[in-house]
Amino acid sequence: MSNHETQVQVNKVAVIGAGSWGTAIAGVLAAKGINTVLWGHNKEHQEALEEDRENKRYLPGFPFSPALNITSDIQDAVTGAEVICMVVPSHGYRAVFEQLQPLLSRGVSIVSAVKGIENSSLMTMTQIMEATLGEQLRKQDITLAVLSGPSFAKEVAQNLPTAVTMGCKKLEDAQFLQTVFGSQLFRVYAARDMIGLEISAALKNIVAIAAGISDGLGYGLNSRAALITRGLAEITRMGVAMGADPVTFSGLSGLGDLVLTCTGDLSRNRTVGLKLGEGKSLPQVLDEMNMVAEGVKTTKSVHGLMKRMQVDMPILDQVYQILYKNKDCSEAVKDLLTRELKVE
Repeated sequence: MSNHETQVQVNKVAVIGAGSWGTAIAGVLAAKGINTVLWGHNKEHQEALEEDRENKRYLPGFPFSPALNITSDIQDAVTGAEVICMVVPSHGYRAVFEQLQPLLSRGVSIVSAVKGIENSSLMTMTQIMEATLGEQLRKQDITLAVLSGPSFAKEVAQNLPTAVTMGCKKLEDAQFLQTVFGSQLFRVYAARDMIGLEISAALKNIVAIAAGISDGLGYGLNSRAALITRGLAEITRMGVAMGADPVTFSGLSGLGDLVLTCTGDLSRNRTVGLKLGEGKSLPQVLDEMNMVAEGVKTTKSVHGLMKRMQVDMPILDQVYQILYKNKDCSEAVKDLLTRELKVE
């Protein structure tokens, strides 16, 4: 056992959200022998998971470890858990977190592994948790964290080498969670820039839609490389405006996740863009998808943030126009390329 696999004495971890990513994370933890509980709101789905010992709907082909338990009872999931990992879509995050808030035990660590920004409040997931908990955060000594990085659920489930980042306000808290989640093939780095990790994780999905649109239009590799590079510049601008460390955006959660999501065939957001570029409407595209593409809702949130923070984000703006104003994809690219010339 290597030094980054040191077994931490945690008796129980609850993973909240039984989609593909939640299932993959739960699999990593359970494979280490940690008592892991995977919660989902849909009772029928959870019963199928228990019966099949596999997530046939969202992550087929990967049998569950004996250390993985299934429940649809949120109290059963979080009672006695020292670590809770939130993996529900951003649009349902607040409602689920409010359900588990009264059930939290003293000293618990809550990790957000969600890549999105809430539409109504324009808050990140840790900001939602802070606002919901209020004084409870300090009084119960609760630790909040962010898990982010280039990590397709299927490849994590396949035990292919993956590296991600765990962010907490205190580095020692990130280092503790690093040992809980890390394994030989799931390498976890520790960091302190929570807002930088959340902003890069959310915004890369929007750039991935843009990259997919470009590919769907047949614009080639030069165009995709330009979108990734200029997209990273936009993400960094927004992050820095919100108090993030600019160095974060050249790391795993920034450049790493952006490259993966813009180029990988497993990327849901790139798939949305591809189909839009090929001429399908957004309702058609979403109707054909089995899983949530966070970037669609996040585009709306970040467009609001862009206005509020007065940050220049031309790629994001054009993706917003395509998704929410029915702008033609070719027209959007033309408007991007014919803007006033700039200094890089």
